[in-house]
Amino acid sequence: MLFIGVIGNGDCSPAVAAVAEEVGRRLAERGAAVVCGGLGGVMEAACRGAKSAGGLTIGILPGDSRCHANRYVDIPIVTGLGEARNVLVVKSAQAVVAVGGKYGTLSEIAVALKNGVPVVGINTWRLQRDDRWDVGIEVAGTPGEAVERAISLARERT
Repeated sequence: MLFIGVIGNGDCSPAVAAVAEEVGRRLAERGAAVVCGGLGGVMEAACRGAKSAGGLTIGILPGDSRCHANRYVDIPIVTGLGEARNVLVVKSAQAVVAVGGKYGTLSEIAVALKNGVPVVGINTWRLQRDDRWDVGIEVAGTPGEAVERAISLARERT
């Protein structure tokens, strides 16, 4: 089984949630488990989508109680690490799909890229350094494209 991270805002617009939900559903349809931070927003939407297709969801929680996991998380992992749990989300995944995102998502993208975990993004961060665009984040135009690319990249890592 492949483990694909889905990262993004803990609170998001309905449009962003719809994208994340489709990503989760498509991942489950392809037999991949969804790994996320286990809370709301993009994380909850991705888990909801995965569950709608009979998929497995793993939530790596920042706090000290599994009761904070969204209701679509099958396996809540309690860390007590706060935002440091972002490292565990990324390190548990063979590839990551970033949907939207704020600074927490940016930190997960940075950890992924530093550790060689492929990142596919939909309407997420773009990185620039030395007046050149960094191509570490693969841009996808649709949830389907993002899922296919993430699965392909994850298989290359196994």
